[in-house]
Amino acid sequence: MCFLISCQNEGDKEQQVIAYYHGDEKSIDEFDLTGVDQIIYSFLHLKGNKLAIDNETDSLTLINVVNQKNKYPNLKVLVSLGGWGGCETCSDVFSSKEAREEFAKSTADIIEFYNADGIDLDWEYPGISGYPGHKWKPEDKENFTDLVILLRKYMKEGDILSFAAGASSRFFENSVEWDKVMPLVDNVNLMTYDFYGSGSKQTGHHTALGSVDFDGRSAFNSIDELISYGVKPEQIFIGAAFYIKTFKNIDNKSNGLGQNSEWNRSYNQINFEEVKENFSFYWDERANAPYAYDSVNKVFATFDDHKSIKLKSEYAIKNKLGGIMFWQLMSDKKKNGLLSTMVKAVKGN
Repeated sequence: MCFLISCQNEGDKEQQVIAYYHGDEKSIDEFDLTGVDQIIYSFLHLKGNKLAIDNETDSLTLINVVNQKNKYPNLKVLVSLGGWGGCETCSDVFSSKEAREEFAKSTADIIEFYNADGIDLDWEYPGISGYPGHKWKPEDKENFTDLVILLRKYMKEGDILSFAAGASSRFFENSVEWDKVMPLVDNVNLMTYDFYGSGSKQTGHHTALGSVDFDGRSAFNSIDELISYGVKPEQIFIGAAFYIKTFKNIDNKSNGLGQNSEWNRSYNQINFEEVKENFSFYWDERANAPYAYDSVNKVFATFDDHKSIKLKSEYAIKNKLGGIMFWQLMSDKKKNGLLSTMVKAVKGN
C-alpha cells in the first residue's frame, strides 16, 4: 500500500461515493447529490423471516429516495437491513436455511417493487457481541455466508449486494468468511469510525485516518489488516463520520487527547455549531485527524472535518480502494457540507 503519495491509477475504475440516508421523506430533496454513486436507505428490519418496510412513512420515504434517480440518472439506491440495534432477531432467523431463503426472496421482491438497485447488510454483528442484549453465536459466521449465497440466487443480475463491516480484528476474525463472501458481493463498507465511544475510558480519535507512524485505532490499520485477509482493495470503501463524539470531565492536558474520560454525547454537524464557539481546534499530524477541546467545560470532541475528509478521499484514490462512504447524510449541512468536499476530492467537481 502507499500512503498519501502518488500511485499509478491509470485504467482503474473511478472511485465511488456512497451515502447512508437515515432521514424523512422530504429532506433528501434538499441535498445536492451530484457525484454521489449510491444512496443506502437506512433501515429496513426483519418481520418474522422477511425483510420488511416498517410503516407507510418509511415506504413513502424510500419511494422518494428512489425518485432521486430521475434527477441523478447515475445514482443507485440500496435498502439496508439492520443497523446498530436494528438486528435483534438476525442471529436466530439466519440460523435456519428455510428462514434465510425466505429472507432472500423477500429482499428480491422489495428491490424489484420499489425499483431499488440492491441491498446493504448491516448486521451488527455476526459471530460476536454487538448491541447489548442481542443474540449472537459463532455459527453466525457460516450462516452469513449462506445468506449471501441465497441473496445472489434470488436477486436479479446486476443488483448490488454489499455489507457494512466493523473495523476491528475481532470482526475480521470471527464475523465473515472473507474468501467465500467477497467473490459474491460488490463491496464492503468498512465502518472506520466509532474507534472511541461511550464505552471508552480514554479520549481518542473516533474516526482517525492514521498513518504508518500512528499505531492507534485507525482506518489505515483496519484497511491494511482487511487486505491481509485477501480482500481486494477495490472492494473496500473507507468510512467517514458526519457526526461528532464528545467526552466530559477531561483534564486540561494535551488539549484533552489521551486523557481519562466520561462519555458525554454525540452531535451532528448542525447542532455542533451551537456549542462550537466554546472549543479550540487542533490537528493530530500522526493520526491525520482533527480534535477539539473546551477548556472551560472540560469537554473533548472527536470528528471528521473538511481536511480529514479530503485526506480520506485521496487515500481511497491513491490506494485504489472502491471509494469512500459515510454515515450519514442527515448529519451534514445542506450546502457546503462535508459531502461537497468529499465529492470534489473524489470526482473533481
